[in-house]
Amino acid sequence: MGRVYNFSAGPAVLPEPVLKRAAEEMLDYGGSGMSVMEMSHRSKDFEAILDAAEADLRDLMGIPGNYRVLFLQGGGSTQFAMVPMNLMRNRTADYIVTGQWSKKAAAEARLFGSVNVAASSEAQNFSCVPSFSSLAISPEADYVYLCQNETVHGTTIRQLPDTKGKPLVADVSSMFLSEPVDVAQYGLLYAGVQKNAGPAGVTVVIIRDELIREDVLPGTPTMLRYKTHADARSLYNTPPCYIIYICGLVFRWIKETGGLAAMKERNERKAALLYDFLDNSRLFRGTVRKQDRSLMNVPFVTGDPATRREQSASALDAKFVAEAEAAGLRNLKGHRSVGGMRASLYNAMPYEGVAALVEFMARFEKENV
Repeated sequence: MGRVYNFSAGPAVLPEPVLKRAAEEMLDYGGSGMSVMEMSHRSKDFEAILDAAEADLRDLMGIPGNYRVLFLQGGGSTQFAMVPMNLMRNRTADYIVTGQWSKKAAAEARLFGSVNVAASSEAQNFSCVPSFSSLAISPEADYVYLCQNETVHGTTIRQLPDTKGKPLVADVSSMFLSEPVDVAQYGLLYAGVQKNAGPAGVTVVIIRDELIREDVLPGTPTMLRYKTHADARSLYNTPPCYIIYICGLVFRWIKETGGLAAMKERNERKAALLYDFLDNSRLFRGTVRKQDRSLMNVPFVTGDPATRREQSASALDAKFVAEAEAAGLRNLKGHRSVGGMRASLYNAMPYEGVAALVEFMARFEKENV
């Protein structure tokens, strides 16, 4: 079998030119006589790889000079603890809860201090983004936290809240590099790269200089201090060298294919194709309020989400996933916590892949309605 269309939420599809370039350089990178997997992180070759990756990322995102770029390990889940350990100096923070990942982050932050849930859409089963018009920001809060794109539930915060001068901390993992971003609006943003920028193993943290301080919470381990990694330029210990190398190739691919504005245009076109089908389908339904829909993660179910009978609907969902798998449309099963289906349309997913999915859905609908 050749390449399939991989709709996984992460680890996710990577650009074919990147994979081919990595294959060509697997045994001998740049005439070094060795793979990047084998080379010392202290070598000039790897330092050049790291420097180029950071420079390209800064260029792509327009990262201001007063922000540091860190390539860390531990995934986004480690950031759930690392953020409060480093920033919750008054032991208080505000969290906006719009799905599973922001809910988990808030729960982790409670290990270190008081968490005020400033807004939540949990009562709506995370099918929308709550209103920020009357957001109650705690005067003593050290920061305001949100997950800008919820991978499981498929919602996106399009208009950032007014944080009343408090630093905004954002998990942008599943929308990272999918569209232009004004980094200056954030105090800190982070992304697990396995969605849109590389294989699993690196978390990119972009943090304003003033938030990198010595006075972290007592007991914070050395490896969980942002200052440790900022001072060492992400080389305090052995980093995930090969993953950083792949990320660098992805950053360069994005630049060569038009940058973030071009990525957004392509992503909007792909998402519109699938959402338009869902909105007119007799069998499939999206689960997110239209104005809050993600361009990256599209959850859907068979039948009306409000009234469908779970037993029969789940059986039809399972039938769809199995038949899609056999047709080369992989990893469409929804997250285990919500069921249904989910198609992730990251940068590297071609328009043709979404068209093939819609064509299959139309055929499945005809056969099952």
